[in-house]
Amino acid sequence: FFGRTMYCTDNYINPSMAPEPSSRRVPGTWAAVFAVGCLLAVAVLGAALFDGMNGGVTATMLWNPAGLELPTTTAASQAAVPRASWAVPPAPAAQSGAPAFSAPQAVATGAGVTAAMLAAPAVAAQAGAPTVPSVAQLATVSDALVDPTLLTGFLTALTLLTFAGLIYKVSTEFDDEATLALVAKKGAEEASDRNRKTNVGSKGANQLLGIKGAADDEVPLWKIRLQLTKPVTWVPLIWGVACGAAASGNFSWTNPADILKAVTAMFMSGPLLTGYTQTINDWEDRAIDAINEPYRPIPSGKISGPQVIAQIWGLLLAGLAVAVGLDQWAGHWGDGRSGIFLGDVQIGPITANALFGAWVAYIYSAEPLKLKKFGWIGNYALGASYIALPWWCGQSLFGDLNPEVMVLSVLYSLAGLGIAIVNDFKSIEGDKALGLVSLPVQFGVNKAKYICAGTIDATQLAVATYLAYIGETNYALALFGLVAPQMFLQATTFLPNPLENDVKYQAAAQPFLVFGILCTALAMGHHAALGTI
Repeated sequence: FFGRTMYCTDNYINPSMAPEPSSRRVPGTWAAVFAVGCLLAVAVLGAALFDGMNGGVTATMLWNPAGLELPTTTAASQAAVPRASWAVPPAPAAQSGAPAFSAPQAVATGAGVTAAMLAAPAVAAQAGAPTVPSVAQLATVSDALVDPTLLTGFLTALTLLTFAGLIYKVSTEFDDEATLALVAKKGAEEASDRNRKTNVGSKGANQLLGIKGAADDEVPLWKIRLQLTKPVTWVPLIWGVACGAAASGNFSWTNPADILKAVTAMFMSGPLLTGYTQTINDWEDRAIDAINEPYRPIPSGKISGPQVIAQIWGLLLAGLAVAVGLDQWAGHWGDGRSGIFLGDVQIGPITANALFGAWVAYIYSAEPLKLKKFGWIGNYALGASYIALPWWCGQSLFGDLNPEVMVLSVLYSLAGLGIAIVNDFKSIEGDKALGLVSLPVQFGVNKAKYICAGTIDATQLAVATYLAYIGETNYALALFGLVAPQMFLQATTFLPNPLENDVKYQAAAQPFLVFGILCTALAMGHHAALGTI
């Protein structure tokens, strides 16, 4: 980032830091290198996905990195081994005399064991008792593009370097007078622009989506209510439910019942519970919106207080009712094992998830806690609510949550923390006026922008490292390919000037982030299908 900023960009927050003109400075060279690399990565992944529809070799490498159809040197073992056979415990194979191999055996005996491992599934199948391969066996016979050990080492080094760069930048970057002047100028421009938009009005699309400039004197009440729920914010949670369903390993796009369940869960997570979250946030932030976004429905007086309170309760109760119904649909109630138990009282996992999310939404926005006042804590609570909770909902609906997936989704929420920090750059002046300690207010613009970018990148690289470590190397490569464009966009748009380019960066980079979440979910679903988690 530092090298590219010094030699390939002209947009500096502090113009005095711009390098002197030099023949070494060739704007666009590194951008071209990055672009070509990203295009190649997208081309490889696209070819793999297209080939996957035809069951080709590339698809085998991407979607079958563990080598489910194990190649052997004997004719009897040429037949493909079905996925379902790997889900059977290895004990019957041992009882029938079929060879079973562990990771230490594979390491100790070397190539001699490899042939036996390759033949083992066929021998077990002839005995009527298929076996489960270990991770070491899967890595040995895998069609993975890269050796898991090498990829894990590379991604580990890259993650550590990202953390080191983040620490260095945070310890050395400071807001000087030029930066502070730009913040003040930006605040004045934003205030003037907001007043202009409030007086003039805006397009209907802005009104319905609940985004900047949504002001109109002749808007029906139903549009005002919809604007309060900010439909543009529903998308990450709807996507999160889809990721949880994929991670369960049990969702089928050809099953109408599965599709209807998923759509119902998405409706609960998006319009109902996210709508509740956004409405209560606007109600609690009506004072700060009067400064930052006076065209919003509540500070502009287009909807009354009792109407807002009724909407909050209506969305919350409807969301909880749908959660209870989903638990019933999934067979959780009365199964004696799902969800949370308070003595003899069972709370279904989806219902518990919805209750917890509603509580987090309340303490994030409302006094006395109002987590959004406390920088890191508030931003992480928001990021986790947008990534982990819908993931848990989708996975609970179609399967069982396990600690590994829960920890992974919570860690991935750190990327959501970075996205939440991006949103704070637009309201520095208003946050200062009301004493809200957002990251840009607490650390300054220059430190906060590196905390934001570093958190997003380091988290995803750490997840990719973990996927490589457990043998899902091709998914790890795909995730790395989705992180690279985000880093490029940070270097070209966000880091040079986060005050001007925050919206532009989010629009360009967020698709890569959300597809990375789906890639991780597919990896965990594939891993679960192998019977290893």
